[in-house]
Amino acid sequence: MKIKTFLFAAGASSLLFSCNNQETVEKKAEEHVHTHTVEDVHTYAKPDEAVVTHLNWDANVNFDTKTISATATWDIKTSEDAKQITFDIFDLNVSKVTVDGAEAKFTVGDFDENMGSPLTIDITPEAKKVAITYTTGNNARALQWLDAEQTAGKEKPFLFTQSQAILARSWVPTQDGPGIRFTYDAKVKVPSDMIALMSADNPKERNETGEYTFKMPQPIPSYLLAMAVGDVQFKAISTRTGVYAEESLLDTSVYEFSDLENMVQAAESLYGPYAWGQYDIIVLPPSFPFGGMENPRLTFATPTILAGDKSLVSLVAHELAHSWSGNLVTNATWDDFWLNEGFTVYFEHRIMEKVYGKDYSEMLASLTRQELIEAAHDMMETMPNDTKLKLDLKGRNPDDGVTSIPYNKGYFMLRLIEEKVGREKFDAFLKNYFEMNKFSVMTTEQFLDYLEENLLTKEQMDELKLNEWIYETGIPDNLPVVKSNRFNVVDTARGQWLMTDILPMEELTENWTTHEWLHFINGLPREMGTEKLAALDTEYGFTKSGNSEISAAWFQPTIRSNYEPVYGKVESFLISVGRRKFLTPTYKALIESDKKDMALDIYKKARPNYHAVSRETLDELMDYHPEK
Repeated sequence: MKIKTFLFAAGASSLLFSCNNQETVEKKAEEHVHTHTVEDVHTYAKPDEAVVTHLNWDANVNFDTKTISATATWDIKTSEDAKQITFDIFDLNVSKVTVDGAEAKFTVGDFDENMGSPLTIDITPEAKKVAITYTTGNNARALQWLDAEQTAGKEKPFLFTQSQAILARSWVPTQDGPGIRFTYDAKVKVPSDMIALMSADNPKERNETGEYTFKMPQPIPSYLLAMAVGDVQFKAISTRTGVYAEESLLDTSVYEFSDLENMVQAAESLYGPYAWGQYDIIVLPPSFPFGGMENPRLTFATPTILAGDKSLVSLVAHELAHSWSGNLVTNATWDDFWLNEGFTVYFEHRIMEKVYGKDYSEMLASLTRQELIEAAHDMMETMPNDTKLKLDLKGRNPDDGVTSIPYNKGYFMLRLIEEKVGREKFDAFLKNYFEMNKFSVMTTEQFLDYLEENLLTKEQMDELKLNEWIYETGIPDNLPVVKSNRFNVVDTARGQWLMTDILPMEELTENWTTHEWLHFINGLPREMGTEKLAALDTEYGFTKSGNSEISAAWFQPTIRSNYEPVYGKVESFLISVGRRKFLTPTYKALIESDKKDMALDIYKKARPNYHAVSRETLDELMDYHPEK
């Protein structure tokens, strides 16, 4: 999952799969699937007693009632003395359960606001299949049902899911922990004028019946279960890559992602073959709460990256990198989340360096470092324990751990290791790490053991202060230094303007990327005179920008400086965009600048368009209680 975006273009050597190669990949996936016995406090499942291995899902999507009615039939493995199997559910109405075709006794336990309820089913050690018939409830937090007017086409409704971290249980009864992997196939019935897509092999065009079948032969954890239903079309970019989007956005999206195949090839040249067959992207409606979600074979992406100039599509590099770090080798629990995201940010930066060169990648690394320092400083005052890489999320929603810390602190720890041992040696280590641990899970402690066995001595690990990086708060004093010549130019231009009112010359700025402009804006004083902001706005048109990254950055100094010309854009932006990365700092700026009434007025209008993930974060920030 992506919480920040960088510019990306691509190019590398080709490695395409033949049918035989793909069959080999799928066979190896089956051979490698296994789980580690670790305590996962965010699932009720007891995999040591009985664990799922394959899902057959038969579902009907009803837009009139905004429910999914389905039967989830699970293949299971049991221990010699198994008496029960336990699933996670959240607001699911279970009507029937069978074990090996015979009706079985089941109980639904007490409800927890974060974890939902345990669904416990009586079995014997000989049990092979458990079938659960159910309907989703009104509070299915993974599901976003959109009315037609909330889509780009404004003619047909839309549905999409967001299962990470533990929301899959609100639309499928499952053992909802990242350490439990399974394959799946599905049959889904939707309205005949729509198409259904999943994190699996997908149809390329709508059929007349509205019935679609899916197969995911590689084992995945529940948080990578995904589905989208709507009026979207497909265009191929290469034989294994393509884009789904609403008709009005399709050509724009294809242009924006035209380097997709090159991106895959660039990633493969670094850390080995892409193991998932097809790699497509679907551009979702703007209420999608994240930049992207790495659902296997079908990345979910926000339309806020459609800037028209490919300046924000490095988000795809991040989600693509997850096909190795996260989807292939997965954090065993949400306390180990940094293993997914830190590796992915490192991989993303390496792709950027490969494509654009060291000078450009160091500019991006400088942004990452700045973001890390600012986030750690703020969090040390409010939630210092969440600045550790190894989290302790017991009794909390694991979504609380989705901050920039696991992404950026994890990246810099890996960069520190690379600087110690050298690029060539570290690349060989990572490539072997992904190959040896593919389709399995990893804890922080297992990774440290693997690191000591295959790359670093105990003395080197102590010298690098790895335990401090992982288990202590804040940022260690050996944070790698980043030098960006391009940002030095930006800093000089900004400093000169602040002192003299002389704006940077056009010949200097005409080739600036989105990230140079972001660095320019981010370096402005927190509060400043409106005359100076107006001068910038007149010259560069920041308030009118169609680039969401620029807009969200521009809101920070302007809101706090009471720059009134931006207020209309702030309101329209907050109502039309659902990406939490942009929403949270913008509402926070309104609150911190004594504009709480304005923030609440906008929020009441915008809230129905937000996904539950964003609503939960913002309800807490705004101290908003709609039920009262």
